[in-house]
Amino acid sequence: MKKILSGIFLFLFLVSYAQSDPTQTVLSDITEKVKNYYIDKEAYKKVDSLFKNESKKGNFNSLSKKDFAAFLTQKLRTTIKDKHFFVKYLENYSPQKAVDEKEREKENNFHNSLENLGFENVQRLEGNVGYINFKGFASRESSEKTLAAAMNFIANTNSLIIDLRENGGGDNDMLLLFCSYFFDKKSDLYTTYFRNKDETVINSTQSTVSGQKYLHKKVYILTSKKSFSAAEGLAYFLQEHKLAEVIGEKTEGAANPVDHFIIQNQYLLLVPAGQIKSVISHKNWEHIGITPDHEVKAEDALKAAHIKTLKNILQTETKTELSIPEIKNLINKLEQ
Repeated sequence: MKKILSGIFLFLFLVSYAQSDPTQTVLSDITEKVKNYYIDKEAYKKVDSLFKNESKKGNFNSLSKKDFAAFLTQKLRTTIKDKHFFVKYLENYSPQKAVDEKEREKENNFHNSLENLGFENVQRLEGNVGYINFKGFASRESSEKTLAAAMNFIANTNSLIIDLRENGGGDNDMLLLFCSYFFDKKSDLYTTYFRNKDETVINSTQSTVSGQKYLHKKVYILTSKKSFSAAEGLAYFLQEHKLAEVIGEKTEGAANPVDHFIIQNQYLLLVPAGQIKSVISHKNWEHIGITPDHEVKAEDALKAAHIKTLKNILQTETKTELSIPEIKNLINKLEQ
């Protein structure tokens, strides 16, 4: 009888300890979110095992909250093999101070506008080649006019280079809007399945856009190992529909959309909560990445794309501001 009572007391002590230990509470909440939302319904078991092993080793001890979040991010990504997982410590966060969704969107749009909504540079290269250096997908609502202005600027060029080498992804609706500029009519691109809702939605391009569409011309997309998520999506779908060639490095492979959660009013948690599938291949680039049509080092991708456009101009005898000898000289100069 004493042994039974001792066991009961020990159990109650351990439960009480887990409830009073803030680290264990955070870990428990994260495991629960992964269990309920992550696209792989069995992955939470790996997360639970991971957290128990790391706790047993004492690897969470003596970590600052910021370092704890970074450690969790790294462990979740390597254990589940999904780089969309992300944990961030929210210093001075409180539910009372949390703004509503419209205010949060307004604040995000303001911060994104300080970086011109991801549009780093838009110009015309020699040989009448358009160039857009695009570094991030802000919300469609905030970006629509800037995208239209960029596309209008390069509308009269003979070919286009879209530089996504430093693009870390972002808004799904902005991805669809950007894709819309290269399709002459509304087209279904992919489906997204959300496990927690047991719901599938179809993602399509728009039939009309506010800027000038870029149709029936050569398009080249530059990629690097930093190209991520929506950036990979733009490359993937234009490549799949044979509307663009990809030049550069193979990407990391992060296809699935995320949902965000506030854990214990201290941490932001991003969990991949859906799975996308191309309507053509019924696949995506998760864990695989985008394989370039022409693989070169990231730092050489722009030069390689420019040379490719110039050679195509010679081959098709396309008129530009340059004479044929001038184009040949420019190719030789770029190839040196």
